Amino acid sequence: MAPGNLTRVTEFILMGITDLPELQVPLFFVFLVIYGLTVVGNLGTIILTSVDSRLQTPMYFFLRHLAITNLGNSTTIAPKMLLNFLAKKKTISYYCCAAQLGGFLVFMVAEVFILAAMAYDRYVAICNPLLYMVVVSRQICLLLVSLIYLYSLTTALTVSSCVFSMSYCSSNVINHFYCDNVSLLALSCFDTYIPDTTVFMLSAIDLFFSMIIVLISYFNIVLTVLRIQFSEGRQKAFSTCASHLMAVTVFYGTLLFMYMQPTINHSLDTDKMASVFYTLVIPMLNPIIYSLRNKEVKDALKRFLNNPRKSLKLM
Repeated sequence: MAPGNLTRVTEFILMGITDLPELQVPLFFVFLVIYGLTVVGNLGTIILTSVDSRLQTPMYFFLRHLAITNLGNSTTIAPKMLLNFLAKKKTISYYCCAAQLGGFLVFMVAEVFILAAMAYDRYVAICNPLLYMVVVSRQICLLLVSLIYLYSLTTALTVSSCVFSMSYCSSNVINHFYCDNVSLLALSCFDTYIPDTTVFMLSAIDLFFSMIIVLISYFNIVLTVLRIQFSEGRQKAFSTCASHLMAVTVFYGTLLFMYMQPTINHSLDTDKMASVFYTLVIPMLNPIIYSLRNKEVKDALKRFLNNPRKSLKLM
């Protein structure tokens, strides 16, 4: 296409999950409930782990930041998605689209590495309990989380810059319910080799290193648990990481399902369903997984409900 024929795109149209009119209102209420539960669950986790004195440990420190990333991820996607279910014109401005992609990437990358940090925390707690408060001290936790957010912000800026440095001239219709980098690059009228390669390499590096940390941590945990002679001790050791293992399995399972499909079987509809799961469903499930399987969290919730004023004064 000749340069003189290029028209600058000022807005995009989000096709959403489905274009069937009869499903728009039912899906609106379904996802409104999911988002409502996500906000209540994750906000509750953030408040409880901030105000309860018995939850001031590294494990709950990382859980608080997992809840922050889950809440941030959903809030970046869900409000616009809900509005589009009811809107006749499902548009998003160019700069809002860039902000949505950047916000999504910040929280998604941060979540990947916070889950890895939580796995390392469980490894130290079970395999080196005597050194736990030294190896995973408050200062180290703060430094680790700060580095995770800094890296996720850098990654988000790099990918967003690559994606939005391209010219969009063939179409402005995004076949997705949010501004996804893959769907955006598919609209470009120029060669997308550099941004495609950048996105692929960064995604592969993030997944590889975070999964290596998780796998090595749990490999050592399993070896340590198997050495415990008493079944009670084994059960207690395993129960301290069962919730995290469940959350990690669901999260990485969804990502691997999405990114490791054969190209011949790959479809945008499958991408949408996987995206719904890790942007909306998993952030809703994580607080449930951690609260229902964790006596300390349930006890903290009871204490908070019995005397919320006293608890909130401690924040």
